[in-house]
Amino acid sequence: MINDKILFEIEQWAKQMLADCDAGHDWWHIIRVRNNAKAVHAIEGGDWNTILLAVILHDIADTKFFDEVESLMLIERKLKEHHIDAEVLDHVIKIIQNLSFSKQWCDTSFTSLELSVVQDADRLDAIGAVGVARAFSYGGHKGRDFYNPAIPPQEYASADEYRNSNSPTINHFYEKLLLLKDKMNTKSGMAMAAQRHQFMEEYLKQFFKEWGE
Repeated sequence: MINDKILFEIEQWAKQMLADCDAGHDWWHIIRVRNNAKAVHAIEGGDWNTILLAVILHDIADTKFFDEVESLMLIERKLKEHHIDAEVLDHVIKIIQNLSFSKQWCDTSFTSLELSVVQDADRLDAIGAVGVARAFSYGGHKGRDFYNPAIPPQEYASADEYRNSNSPTINHFYEKLLLLKDKMNTKSGMAMAAQRHQFMEEYLKQFFKEWGE
């Protein structure tokens, strides 16, 4: 296990780095993803040190808020400062590089059980009741309409198209959130996602009922 003092210092650094992110990508997001990862890891296994570090640090390289290349260099430097094992460090960096939804359009062959656990844990926080709250938090942060009947959901052909989209928040459910259930990697992740997916479907039914559609 990672020394408690080292873990605390890495956590404090990550918390500081995320201080200006919106409420859906703040330190509480990291806590929730960590809790999800614990639940998935308890069933699926994997190296917990690698999983935990990747969870704590993953959003520091989120392109919505940071320059990915620069952030990965900062993460690597921070882990080296604390003498994290080189193999673990390399694995953590690779997980972070391959974690996000937009990476599905990138040419990568990297896979690992630890990536599967962290990715499922992160995606679980993007769906369900918390996922609904996060979607509207980020939409508000970006000044987007929460719904516009004149703008239909899109199908993206590249990571750049996806990242540069300004579509309304409700569209985001159809462009990403409702797709995540079938993109889970582990059996336990799939099971946890099923109930959260159902909640979002019920939420959307109620939303459109109230909207008048």
